[in-house]
Amino acid sequence: MEFWQILIDIIDIAIVAFVIYQLLLILRGRRAMQMLVALFIIFVIGFVAQWLEFDALNWLMSGLKGVWAIIFVVLFQDELRRLLGQLGQSRFLRPFFRTEEHEVIDAVISSVQAMSGKKTGALIVLERSAKLINYYQTGVTLNAPVVPSLLVSIFTPLTPLHDGAVIINGDQIVAARCTLPLSQNPYFVHTLGTRHRAAVGLTEETDAVVVVVSEETGELSLALAGQISRGLSVNALRERLTQLLRPPSSESGGT
Repeated sequence: MEFWQILIDIIDIAIVAFVIYQLLLILRGRRAMQMLVALFIIFVIGFVAQWLEFDALNWLMSGLKGVWAIIFVVLFQDELRRLLGQLGQSRFLRPFFRTEEHEVIDAVISSVQAMSGKKTGALIVLERSAKLINYYQTGVTLNAPVVPSLLVSIFTPLTPLHDGAVIINGDQIVAARCTLPLSQNPYFVHTLGTRHRAAVGLTEETDAVVVVVSEETGELSLALAGQISRGLSVNALRERLTQLLRPPSSESGGT
């Protein structure tokens, strides 16, 4: 019994640590981090007031105890939503969302097929384990569902959001008009245009998968791990995305 209790305690602590770590990652560099620090300072003041038996301050802090949860939710509602979204995309929970994954792939394939036929340039980033928060912040936040009509409209020439990349996390278009780093590989500098170099550049720094539609030819390409596959058919692109975005457990099971 003691062994199982210790094991349960370890799992309990690990879950709490994971949630706190993910929350800190989301809050890092944001105004909400300052609010969290302020709340922590208030908590410390309350502890000191109780220890030193400051009656007036204790009375004030005890009055706040009943509304702490409400204050926390109101102040951090956006961050909590992001945390829950990222938890849903963790490798431990991803096997439960395979239908959702296929829906996203279908939406991306449908949109790039339409844009390829019209030679509409597009740059679509599919986030995996590496978080792309720094790149979200270079664009316009959307937090919209991944649907073909929205993707096509975003990249329609002369619209406000068409220039730059769209970043998809799970089943959400997180941001549009994002700026990606250009690959400095001498070979790509001389052989690729800006859109394709941006796709390769991001995959040199992260594990993201990037789909590109050429504005000149309508050609479909896929960038991964600093390399790019060009001239893919729709079926080939679908197969690659299905392999790359499937849960890790499925990947290991197929080898």
